[in-house]
Amino acid sequence: MEILVCVKRVPDTAENEFELNSEGNDLDRDDLVYSVNEWDNYAVEEAIQIVDNLGGSITVVTVGDDEAEEVLRREMAMGANNGVLLSDDAFEGSDGRGIAAILKAEVEKGNYDLILTGAQADEGAGQVGGMLAAMLDYPYASLVNKIEPADGKIKVGREIEGGNQEMNEIELPCVLSIQTGINEPRYVGIRGIRKVASVEIPVKGAGDLGVDAGSVGQAGAKTKRVDYFVPDLGDGAEMLEGSTDEIIEKLIEKLKAKGGL
Repeated sequence: MEILVCVKRVPDTAENEFELNSEGNDLDRDDLVYSVNEWDNYAVEEAIQIVDNLGGSITVVTVGDDEAEEVLRREMAMGANNGVLLSDDAFEGSDGRGIAAILKAEVEKGNYDLILTGAQADEGAGQVGGMLAAMLDYPYASLVNKIEPADGKIKVGREIEGGNQEMNEIELPCVLSIQTGINEPRYVGIRGIRKVASVEIPVKGAGDLGVDAGSVGQAGAKTKRVDYFVPDLGDGAEMLEGSTDEIIEKLIEKLKAKGGL
């Protein structure tokens, strides 16, 4: 099975203290530490497990600048076979639709049975996977937490409201957005990183992909971020004191007063 996994280089929430830029419409990114998007790690691990069972190969792809190459090498050290960097000044400032259009052009250059993305990335919109599927006219499932490959099809489990599990059978090729918890991503050791350090990673721009530069980037963006702000703090939590029975009684009274019961 030929699998393409879309990954993204994002600010590491464990290593950074975030501040807004002077315009107030983005993070100040000058000194941030970056890593691969957490959801994408699960997608790559799932691809590795599928290929281990069925055979095939895995390509990881990202849209970004030269520094985004590091996340491709990290995922290749994890077990992906190939990496592709989609990089062009024209791609800068692309919204979700623009990123999906760039990825679509790369998908059409290959012959992939399955395209995986993380369920969401740092901006939290969770939209690129669905947009990519729509542009390709491929079946799509989001929040996937179980995959069972079958002959020419694939069974997927989805996390839905109320903690329920939904199972679907989807024909290949398709696009799936992977939820965290579907597996346990493997540890990437220094030996694996050294092994792929000198592997050549092709870089493709708008011309290589056949993408109209005016349809992506800031020029083609239909959505623009205009503001970031920190929500005002409320009054805080109210702590209930007393024995267990007293706390339960007080909680019930408050739920009744607020219309919860």
